[in-house]
Amino acid sequence: MKRLGMFALAAVLTVGSLAGCRGGDSTEDKGSSGAKSDVGITKEPCPKSEHKDRGCIYLGIISDLTVGPFHVLAVPITDAQKAFWKRVNAQGGVGGYDIDAETYVRDNKYNPQTHNEAYQEMKGKVLALAQSLGSPTTAAILPDMKANNIIAAPAAWTSAYAFEDNILESGANYCIESMNAVDYANETFKPKTVMAVHLAGDYGDDAAAGAKIAAEKLGMTFVNVKTDSGTDKQAGAVTAIVTQKPDLVILTTGPADAAAIVGGAAQRGFTGKFIGTSPSWNQGLLATAAAPALKALYLQSSPWKSWASDTPGHKAMREALGSSVTPNDGYTSGWVWSYPLLAALKKAQADGDLTRAGLLKAAKSLTKVDYEGMLPDGAGNYAGGADGTFRQSLIYNPTVGSGGPNDIKLMKDYFTGSVAKDYKLDKACYEKL
Repeated sequence: MKRLGMFALAAVLTVGSLAGCRGGDSTEDKGSSGAKSDVGITKEPCPKSEHKDRGCIYLGIISDLTVGPFHVLAVPITDAQKAFWKRVNAQGGVGGYDIDAETYVRDNKYNPQTHNEAYQEMKGKVLALAQSLGSPTTAAILPDMKANNIIAAPAAWTSAYAFEDNILESGANYCIESMNAVDYANETFKPKTVMAVHLAGDYGDDAAAGAKIAAEKLGMTFVNVKTDSGTDKQAGAVTAIVTQKPDLVILTTGPADAAAIVGGAAQRGFTGKFIGTSPSWNQGLLATAAAPALKALYLQSSPWKSWASDTPGHKAMREALGSSVTPNDGYTSGWVWSYPLLAALKKAQADGDLTRAGLLKAAKSLTKVDYEGMLPDGAGNYAGGADGTFRQSLIYNPTVGSGGPNDIKLMKDYFTGSVAKDYKLDKACYEKL
C-alpha cells in the first residue's frame, strides 16, 4: 500500500506533453451540468452506465495487481474503489456525470517505470487518478502530474505528500504513525531501545525517521537497520535484532518480509516487541509458520479503523462490496482514500469548473472532508498544507482470535502522541533520517 514501499528511481523521467484528450479539448467545453471541462470527461455515457442521460468522468487507477510486494492489499484496494464510485453513481453521480473507475485500471507491478508507462498511456483520457499506488511509483509521475494539473488519491502515506497539492492523501503519514507507535510503547511498556527495521526509500525511511524523532525526544536509544524486499533477504535484519536486542522494533516492510523477520527473530530467542507500520500486515500471515511468533510479539499501527468498525462509512463499504468478499482491510483503505477526490469533484462542480485546473483548485481549497465517520473530524484539511496534516492513528493487536478483520483487538483508539502533537513538519521526514 496507504503506505507502500519506496525505492530510489534509477532514471530521471521527463515531463510528457498532454495528448489524445478524451472529452472536450477546450476549457470552455460544458456538459449537462454547465461546468467547464477539458480532459477525461465526455457527454456520452460511461461504457457500463445504466444512466444514458448522464455523461462520464473517467478516473484512472494504477496499482500493484499481480506480482509486486503489495498485490495482496492492492487488489482489494482497487475493488473497493470500483465499488465506491459505483455507489456514487447510484446516488446520482456528480453534476450530471457518472464516474468510470474501471476502463483505465492498470498494473504497475510495483515498478516505477511500468507505473509511468501506464500513466502515459491513460493521461490524455482521464480527468484524475482514483489511485496511484506506492510512493516510488507515484514519484515517477509526479512532475508530469504537476505540469498537467492532474490530481491523484495515493495508495501510500509518505510525509512528502503534505507538501504536494496534486496528492490527496488521507490518514496519518508513515512518519506520524511511527511517532505515535513509539509514544504508545513508551506509555505501555517503557522501552529503552528502539530499532527501525525497514525497506529503503520514502516508505521505510519515512517510518524510520518518525521512530528516530520520537525515540530521541523520549530519551530512548535509536538503531537504524535497512533491509531489502524478499523473504530470503531478511537474515541480516534478523541477526541485527537478535544481536542488539532492542526492546521495540518498528517494522516497515511488506507482509511476507514481516513474517520472515518476526518469525526468524523469535526462533533465535528474541522476546522484544514489534509494532508494524500498517502495510506490513496482512491477516494471511496467521496461516504461516510465523503465526506463533506474531501472536506473541506483534502489534499493528493503523491510520484508520478496521473492516468491521461501526461507522456509516464502514457500513456503506460492507454493503457495497457484499457478503461474498473475504474481509480484508485493503478494502477499508481503498474506500477511505476515495472520499477526498469525491469532495474535490463536488467542489469543482459547484464552482462551475470541472477542468483539471478547476479540480486542482477545488482540492487545494478543501478544509475538511466528510469521511462518513471513517476518519475523525479535522481530517482532509488540504487548504492547511503541512500544518493541516492529520496526526491521529490507532494501535491494534491483529492476532487476537482468528486474526481476521472481524476479530482483531483495538488496543488504543485514535490518538496523537506527545511527539507528533508538537512536531513541526517542515519537510519530508525521510530527508532527516
